Amino acid sequence: MSHLLDNLLLFGRVLRGAGIAVHPGRLLDVVRALDHVDIASRDDVYYACRALLVHGPEQMPIFDRAFAMFWSANTGAGTRPGGRRRNPSTATPTLEVIDMREAGGSIAADAAGDDKGAVNGALKTWSEAAGLADKDFATLTPDELTQATAALARLIWTPGRRRTRRWIRGRGPRLDLRRAIAESRRTGGDVVTLSRRVRRTRPRPLVLLCDISGSMERYSRLLTHFAYTIASRYRRVETFLFARQLTRITRQLETARPDEALAAVSRAVPEWSGGTQIGRAIREFHRHWARRTLAGGAVVLLISDGWDCGEPAELAAQIARLQRSAHRLVWLNPLVGTVGYAPLTRGLRAALPFVDDFLPARTLTDLADLAVHLNTLA
Repeated sequence: MSHLLDNLLLFGRVLRGAGIAVHPGRLLDVVRALDHVDIASRDDVYYACRALLVHGPEQMPIFDRAFAMFWSANTGAGTRPGGRRRNPSTATPTLEVIDMREAGGSIAADAAGDDKGAVNGALKTWSEAAGLADKDFATLTPDELTQATAALARLIWTPGRRRTRRWIRGRGPRLDLRRAIAESRRTGGDVVTLSRRVRRTRPRPLVLLCDISGSMERYSRLLTHFAYTIASRYRRVETFLFARQLTRITRQLETARPDEALAAVSRAVPEWSGGTQIGRAIREFHRHWARRTLAGGAVVLLISDGWDCGEPAELAAQIARLQRSAHRLVWLNPLVGTVGYAPLTRGLRAALPFVDDFLPARTLTDLADLAVHLNTLA
């Protein structure tokens, strides 16, 4: 329960920084209430916290946003064999991710004194029982692979929101004169309240481009699970696999069961573990899919080790074009973090100047850090 208590304290600071008054007595009430609900159930925890911490309907959107980042899953609770319920106070959260910079739009004002270090960072805890947090995906056994994919399913992916041109009712800087005049008819033409409006926001699309060439063979299966996990948790996702040619697998990943989805992907992809021509694959993406998938300021995740059989000049040109078309281009490389690795291949040296983020994707901790990074994108 110690990790959960620490996270609850941080959650309280998130809410206070977002404008919801949360005093220590209320947090103690939440701790006591969690003894009577199943902390493995997101809905049970959500309604228990909302009943005790929210004081009015205007605070609901702030609370929902903060809770979405606080919650991942607590699978340690549940029932013992034989039907006896386990004590939630002894449960161990499998994964919890809190980003203190995101909830309510502005949390930094609450980062005074001893809280500064906690607020500026993020609290991420993996279950140490499985010992998988920092284990290289290439060395996972089949049983460990199953546990790793279950852990990936608990991550929360929210790659930011974008403002549209449409205005809606809300507490914004602009006056809504049309609504104010319409409402004045009820008071005989007198404008009693000045309605305001804000820009409507929409979630950004997410595009995954995954390398399945021979050099990525050790990572391809788990990274395909990673793509399935994101597609099942986030609505606006487009997924492509490539080696020498590009294949769209978005429809195959819409299957409810992971094994069936991966089997459908295997049938749809014409080649696995072949050579890589990243520039050629991205050129094909631009020709057939970019206009459809990158509209709305998409965040692009390019997953590859950078080994390329094509011309570096072509790769650089296509990566530069991809960066211009996307809101943010993140290159995930499973070799980053291995002993003695440096991005010295011709293709990588040509492409990296046009990449916004060059991050590792070798362990579960790397992917948890990626989730936090995406959640903090403006």
